[in-house]
Amino acid sequence: MIHPQAMNVSNIGQVIDMAFPDLTKTEQQVASYFRENQERVIYETITDVAENVKTSEASIIRTCRKLGYQGFQELKIHVAKYFVPAMDKIQVGLTADDTAASILAKSFQGTIETLNATSGVLDIKEFERAADAMLAAGQICIFGLGNSASVANDIAHKFVRCGLSAHATTDNHYQMIACCSLKPGDVAFGVSHSGNSRDIVEALRFAKANGAVTICLTNYAKSPITKSDVSDIKLFTASAETKFRQHGLYSRVAQLAIVDALFIYASTKRGKVAIENFEKIDQSLTVKKY
Repeated sequence: MIHPQAMNVSNIGQVIDMAFPDLTKTEQQVASYFRENQERVIYETITDVAENVKTSEASIIRTCRKLGYQGFQELKIHVAKYFVPAMDKIQVGLTADDTAASILAKSFQGTIETLNATSGVLDIKEFERAADAMLAAGQICIFGLGNSASVANDIAHKFVRCGLSAHATTDNHYQMIACCSLKPGDVAFGVSHSGNSRDIVEALRFAKANGAVTICLTNYAKSPITKSDVSDIKLFTASAETKFRQHGLYSRVAQLAIVDALFIYASTKRGKVAIENFEKIDQSLTVKKY
């Protein structure tokens, strides 16, 4: 199938009409759902669509590829071109007339709302389970790619400071390699705002198969990363950011707030050991400051 952009096809309806005769019955059902729910689809996850059509995520991906897209995410981006205001592609609520002051105010307000919403949805029992699993782990391996890589690195940095063996891997090949050394009781921690990152999902699934406790940090409860064969423990942010793009802005601050809380909880549990480690680290870093 030729990519829709190469054919100068203007909308998803035309794409589907051209491909429809060559689709299987299941693929036709998926394609029909896309055509009839275009404005809705751009805000749904692949898991949402699979549940609504009563088919598998694999069928959704297969249909997208038959239509000429690399996957569901690319299809959503194409559809969003025709239904989403241009400024919303930067951030929802922006206008071309916004001043520096109004942008600053909207940005701060978006962050505040996201932090408050995240505080409301975060399951305390899951939070405690995540922290306790990390405290008990022989090693903690954190996975993040793209916008999530900085969060993964922050998790590793924080937990090393309190004396635990933690490292972040932000290369998709090395993530799978790192999973090979994980043992029962170790922790694999995957960060994905969309919950739809194939590499992070597969790394967690492999880590779980090796006996590791798996934790995910995501914004979407209905996404591949939250499935039972992928994540044992699930931590959620809550952000109203658009779903058709692959990265989050305000949600990243919420992710970091959860990381900070995990760090404080773990440090409190470790008590004197953690404090002595902080002091040792602070002393070691004095040579780096004037």
